[in-house]
Amino acid sequence: MVGQVAARQAAGLIVKMIQEGKIAGRALLVTGEPGAGKTALAIAISKELGIDTPFVSIVASEIYSSEINKTEALTQAFRRALGLQIKEETEVLEGEVISLEIDRAASGLGPKVGKLTMRTTDMETIYDLGSKMVDACLKEKVVPGDVIQVDKASGRVTRLGRSFNRSHDYDAMGPKVKLVQCPDGEIQKRRETVHTVCLHDIDVINSRTQGYVALFSGDTGEIKAEVRDQINKKVLEWREEGKAKFVPGVLFIDEAHMLDIECFSFLNRAIEGELSPLIIMATNRYASHLTLSSSNILNLILFRLIEKVRGTDVESAHGIPSDFLDRMLIIHASPYTQEDTTKILSIRCEEEGVKLDKSALDLLVKLQSATSLRYCIHLIAAAEVIRTRRKAEQVTTDHISQAYRLFFDTKRSEKMLTETQGYLH
Repeated sequence: MVGQVAARQAAGLIVKMIQEGKIAGRALLVTGEPGAGKTALAIAISKELGIDTPFVSIVASEIYSSEINKTEALTQAFRRALGLQIKEETEVLEGEVISLEIDRAASGLGPKVGKLTMRTTDMETIYDLGSKMVDACLKEKVVPGDVIQVDKASGRVTRLGRSFNRSHDYDAMGPKVKLVQCPDGEIQKRRETVHTVCLHDIDVINSRTQGYVALFSGDTGEIKAEVRDQINKKVLEWREEGKAKFVPGVLFIDEAHMLDIECFSFLNRAIEGELSPLIIMATNRYASHLTLSSSNILNLILFRLIEKVRGTDVESAHGIPSDFLDRMLIIHASPYTQEDTTKILSIRCEEEGVKLDKSALDLLVKLQSATSLRYCIHLIAAAEVIRTRRKAEQVTTDHISQAYRLFFDTKRSEKMLTETQGYLH
């Protein structure tokens, strides 16, 4: 991520507070102009919290639906952002394969049977295999000398690697063969496995007659509060018994000023609950372009920073009620400097495989100050197509200029509409 040093430092402190459990009952607000990296900051926070940390991203307007009410949509988003690590003990067979004998019917149509000889450093055992286990071994391409693990419940065979005892068999090994030690102790062992699921999936499974198949139908509908209460009670019991562990995730709500007073009232209570993820909101309702005159700045603040909360006549900063805003920590993503913009556009060109000469890059940087960063990023792809048609080696200022003439930015489009009488007569 380029620039935003202060915002990234603030996000790092948030991650530290979450890991130490010191941010309960709070939410986070990220403000800044479009393209300032608000979503990237939220994703970075979730990645820093761990691999299994759930990250759910929604836009505030998504919750307005004719199928389910607003609070139900927010509740489902909340539950998707709450992970549950369930510990489960399974019995497995683990050892080095000494021999694998497979018997097939002469016609080739009957079931396959076989014998598997496995050993550890302490013991050796022979197992009779059915057709399912034989197919699993053939699928994993198990040969003598391999160290394998067999799940007794499901029959799944996992090839862990090649035994060090067979390391001298150079002809039988490729360059990427993993060598492992022969297991010790008994062949049959108990292993603890951890599965991570979100609470919303558990809600759907327990609220539908078809069980887990409901996850694939897509139409979850509304879930009764009684079902969620029973699941919460059971989950808390599992946590006390040590069978499960909560993994609070991140719920990212973009365009937070689109939420209405009912949504803010619901969130105000929900973030104080025991089962609550970290709420990160983002809005571009902020005061910017402070080079304007003092009177225009006042108008800008009135129209951009202070606006009515949806569903009320109350005006508040960022379009968020003041009592809810008081619970939030606010991170401001500052506008990019010219050096940051140059670096971002250069990285974008490298990612898209576009060769841009220095004068064209300088022109894009100047255009960014007059238009927007996203518009200039779009111009890179358009200019590359023009360069390909002209069979030039690099994208030059001529290609950028032609793309600029062909595709309008927001300000030129707005100016064109205000200067004309419209197109419909």
